[in-house]
Amino acid sequence: MDQQIIDDINQWLDEVVIGLNLCPFAAKPQREKRVRIAISHATDEETLLNDLQAELERLSDTPVDELETTLLAIPDMLENFEDYNDFLDAVDLWVEQFGWEGELQVASFHPQYQFADTEADEPGNLTNRSPWPLLHIIREESLEQAIEHYPDVEGIPERNIKRMEALTGDEKRKLFPYLFG
Repeated sequence: MDQQIIDDINQWLDEVVIGLNLCPFAAKPQREKRVRIAISHATDEETLLNDLQAELERLSDTPVDELETTLLAIPDMLENFEDYNDFLDAVDLWVEQFGWEGELQVASFHPQYQFADTEADEPGNLTNRSPWPLLHIIREESLEQAIEHYPDVEGIPERNIKRMEALTGDEKRKLFPYLFG
């Protein structure tokens, strides 16, 4: 099962995140094999926070030329987006409490992802819909360097929403098969 989860996430990265250029900073680390996909089989929040802590430490302790970023998959809990979204408050506190603020941040992706003040079926939500609940651990320094050299960072969300709106039904089913099962 773990290999299937890793394959699903790599396919999503390659076809959606990179293939649709949703994140212009993702292709290079993926191509250079500096993206770690870890899996937490936690079934309670405390264990998941401990698994997150281990991945935060691993990323912090590993040179950036070996490991750029980590995706922590959560296949055994937080299937409901509201529960997942509530858990993100604990993640933010954890990052702050253990002194990772300014060094690492955690971005969120989920199969049912829904931005605030949107309807569930709005195309823009697809930008953050992954095959599994994920916590994406990002190095702040790397993000700052990438943003510094990108001409229109503020335009990324709007461009991504337009890209999602332009997808045909067939393209959505091909790119997001886990949403149509």
